[in-house]
Amino acid sequence: MEFKKKHTLAEFFNLHWDNYLKEDHKPLRYEQYKAVNAIRNCRTAVLGVDHYACEDCGEVKEIYHNCKNRFCPTCSWRDTMKWAEKMKSQLLNVPHRHVVFTLPHALLPLIDSNGKHLLNILFRTASDTLKDWAEHKHKLKIGVISVLHTFGETKKKHIHVHMIMSWGGISQETGTLEEIKGDFVNKDFFAKKFRCKFEDELVKMFNNKSLKHKFANRIAFLSFLKCINKKNWIVHFEPPMQTTTAVIRYIGRYSKRACISEYKITEIDGDFISFSYKDYKTIGEDRKPVEKIETLHYRDFFPRLLQHVPLPYFRLVRYYGIYATKSTIKEEYLNNETDNIDELDDDWQSENPFVCTFCKKERVYIYTTFDARTRQEREKQLFDKRIHAHHILKRTA
Repeated sequence: MEFKKKHTLAEFFNLHWDNYLKEDHKPLRYEQYKAVNAIRNCRTAVLGVDHYACEDCGEVKEIYHNCKNRFCPTCSWRDTMKWAEKMKSQLLNVPHRHVVFTLPHALLPLIDSNGKHLLNILFRTASDTLKDWAEHKHKLKIGVISVLHTFGETKKKHIHVHMIMSWGGISQETGTLEEIKGDFVNKDFFAKKFRCKFEDELVKMFNNKSLKHKFANRIAFLSFLKCINKKNWIVHFEPPMQTTTAVIRYIGRYSKRACISEYKITEIDGDFISFSYKDYKTIGEDRKPVEKIETLHYRDFFPRLLQHVPLPYFRLVRYYGIYATKSTIKEEYLNNETDNIDELDDDWQSENPFVCTFCKKERVYIYTTFDARTRQEREKQLFDKRIHAHHILKRTA
């Protein structure tokens, strides 16, 4: 099945970003400005164009530079595939499980005020919950890969971590690799342990006055915690995945990807943009979430999207347990699968830009140019050059 993009984020930013900056809006962080500029310039002549040519037929190929910004949908996808291929040989040769730890929405104001400090606590307490359970119940040291997401399907703020835990590990008693038998877990137990660990850290921050908040006093703070505990915190477990390739392909959906896929942008109509999303509260006849369309004005879409631009130098992917010290794992305990990870890249999947389309010979690098003109103008100019070269070759043949 071939996937095609109907629209890009750059297209919508180019239409409305300059007007948005002139209007009243919430102050933007430097990283947000940087992300938007990167997306607008990605794969354009502004960042540079490498020119390659075939020595036999003279065909010229222009290869545009990528912005490499973490928030760019194109660059983040390619980073994901590189990461997936690298990680495949560094995982234990046991099944793995996808686990999601979610923070209550009532904590969002505290997270907005305290930024990376509470997100660091989320990473640490979620991984500790899994590691402590494995050590006490199964006497195993497991590996955990954690990926932070700050968004839900409609791109509203929704703080959670996707985690891949090895469903097995190194025995504390024998030092051998052992698989956890069965897949039943008590989700309420994990939710309670996670909540207690996270709230203990919150209380410590409040006590040492490092927590930024608007509570009148300690009693008000503790009342707030009691209130959010009336509902169980959410911890979700997927069934174990048996093959490492399946594990990597699965977590690849969540790792270094930007918060919106351009394949989900269904329409750009004037000031409005529409994108598809899965409504997990509505299950269809096929027992899958119903796909719906969200339409937003650029004044609403830009702040909703940009609130998820990562904080500077903040690591969105982290490793815990024995995956934090990969060099200590015996080679015979690691995955030895040789399957390649499927890549659904748009341009590179269909054509290798370094090989001539006609002669199938490797192209040779000529030079790099930088130009402020639009990509469309340069593509037209390149087309005219090819037509001209075709006529010259035809006359000399």
